[in-house]
Amino acid sequence: MKNFYYFSKNKLKFVEIRNFYRKFVFLILFFSFLISFFIFGTYFIIKEFVNPDAEVKSLQTENRELLDKMKEFSVKFKEFNTEMTRLSKFNNELRLAANLDPVDEEDKNFGTGGNVFKDVNISSSEDVNNMISTLNNYVDNIQLSLNYEKNNYKEIKKNLDYNNKLYDALPAIKPSDGRYGDKFGMRYHPILKIRRMHYGVDIISERGTPVYAPGGGKVEFVGIKGGYGNTVIIDHGFGYKTLYSHLSKFKVKKGQTVARGDEIALTGNSGRLSTGPHLHYEITHNGIALDPRNFIFDDVDIFEINQEAEQ
Repeated sequence: MKNFYYFSKNKLKFVEIRNFYRKFVFLILFFSFLISFFIFGTYFIIKEFVNPDAEVKSLQTENRELLDKMKEFSVKFKEFNTEMTRLSKFNNELRLAANLDPVDEEDKNFGTGGNVFKDVNISSSEDVNNMISTLNNYVDNIQLSLNYEKNNYKEIKKNLDYNNKLYDALPAIKPSDGRYGDKFGMRYHPILKIRRMHYGVDIISERGTPVYAPGGGKVEFVGIKGGYGNTVIIDHGFGYKTLYSHLSKFKVKKGQTVARGDEIALTGNSGRLSTGPHLHYEITHNGIALDPRNFIFDDVDIFEINQEAEQ
């Protein structure tokens, strides 16, 4: 490697320069840094002198973009508020369908709407702060409204599910074909020769006429029941039970689950208090006897029920 020397006046001779290359590189980097610093410093000074409002204009551009976004949010919130109003009205209609009282508008007024839905005209920082505050309040209010409608829907669904189960179980059809005989209420008993309460209705029919379950439930009793003769009792739930007596044949067993339209027995003349082939039919709710005619929809045919079940 080539060595470099310098002439020393003190020593009056040439002296070798140690680590010349390392010192040389260091000097180059040092002066390069100084030159770069000078150039960039000069650039920023000139830029600030020539265009002193560049940063301000940049911030103004960003502010305009933010204001545009806020206006977009305002429009979207207005549309969302309209949809929330429609949802609320629809939920009220569902409440009526589910046998629930409609909710008063005052009870679900969370303060939505207001200035956030007016035309946005922002001209100062105060207007911006007001807009931000209004949007924040609206977000809080809409969250409350959403939670309310969600709980409202849960209540509606729960009641609809309850009603569907009730409607499936409710004894709502004539259990056997035939003409009506003795009605529900006080009557003169043809065998006992006294006035006594008749807790059901009689359906006069030929022996062996099918008897159908008027609603879904579980068979609670199958057997002989005193003067009723051969008897079937179905527990429909919700406090409702039905009784079918004077039967000639059973088609179900105790503990069996039945649906509306299922054949459960055949009519007959069993029991010492029967004067001829017929079906004695009773309905009770929480142990209280009710008039079965109030539960029979004469415009519904048992054959229609069976056809729908088969389909």
